[in-house]
Amino acid sequence: MTDKPTLIITEATDNVAATDNPALLVAEAVGRCLTLAETWLAWDGTPIVTDGANLWTPAKAVRRVQDHLIDHLAEVEALLAGATPQEDHWHGRMVTLDADWARFTELDLAEARSRWTRLGQAYVNRYATAPDAWDLPRSPNWTLREIAEHVAGITWYAEQVGTLRFGDSARIR
Repeated sequence: MTDKPTLIITEATDNVAATDNPALLVAEAVGRCLTLAETWLAWDGTPIVTDGANLWTPAKAVRRVQDHLIDHLAEVEALLAGATPQEDHWHGRMVTLDADWARFTELDLAEARSRWTRLGQAYVNRYATAPDAWDLPRSPNWTLREIAEHVAGITWYAEQVGTLRFGDSARIR
């Protein structure tokens, strides 16, 4: 990583004390994402447009949440091992893949619930093994605490789809 990415801190930080495991922020954010995803069964197939240019579907939000969780967990593991984190090659939110247009079903929700919960718990467990490392400077990378705070920003992806209700059509936000 050459540039230090922009840090995203969510409202989750209000609920976790500075002395608590910072990865609890990630687990809390996973819970918020799942709460939103539970409403996505109502998606009518119409894309949601945000920021005037970004198309969102439930499957795209799921992909972005998962990519973000995986990417930064790999970064944490590399930093704790004293290795250089691999650069990610995700295409991110600026692209909408063909697979992003798939219906969002009960099984998709169950898969997301299982996967995200396990990934959130993996953060909590991993951070619990290294409390003395949470605030160590790791220039040019963030500290582990800053990474957890950033990853808690995964709620942003879920919020792009937001809360859906049966009978409502998607809209431009």
